Amino acid sequence: MIRPATPADRPALVRLQSHLPEPSPALLDAALDDATLTPATALVSTDEDGTPVGSLLAVPGDGTVYVAELVVDPDHRREGRARALLAACAERADGAALTVTVAPDNETARSLYRECGFEKRDRLPDFFDDGAAIRYRRD
Repeated sequence: MIRPATPADRPALVRLQSHLPEPSPALLDAALDDATLTPATALVSTDEDGTPVGSLLAVPGDGTVYVAELVVDPDHRREGRARALLAACAERADGAALTVTVAPDNETARSLYRECGFEKRDRLPDFFDDGAAIRYRRD
C-alpha cells in the first residue's frame, strides 16, 4: 500500500534513510512537520502490518518534481515497491515532469528509472559529496 507519510512514521523513515549514501534528514523533517505547508512530499510503501518498508521524498520545482530520495528496505526489494512509489508520485505531480539524480555506478537505480520511462538528460560533475550524478527526467 502507498500512502502519505505521517509524523508517526519518522522512526521507520530514519531507518530507511540509513540505506542511502547521502540521506537528507532535514528534507524528511520538512516533509513530516506539516505536509500541507511544506514543499516536500513524503510517500511510504507499507508492509501488511502498515509499517513503512519503502519511502520517496520529492520536492516540486519549476515544472518538475524532483525525487530527492527513493529507498526500499533490502528485505522488500524486487516487490515493485519503488515502481509503485514513483507511480504515486507522478499521480500527485499534476502533470509536472519527474526528475531524479543517480550516481553513475548505481546501475540498479539507473535501470529502474529507465524501465519507468525516465530518460537520461545530462551528467552533473561533483553533484554528490563523493562525485558525479546522472540526471534523468520523465515528462
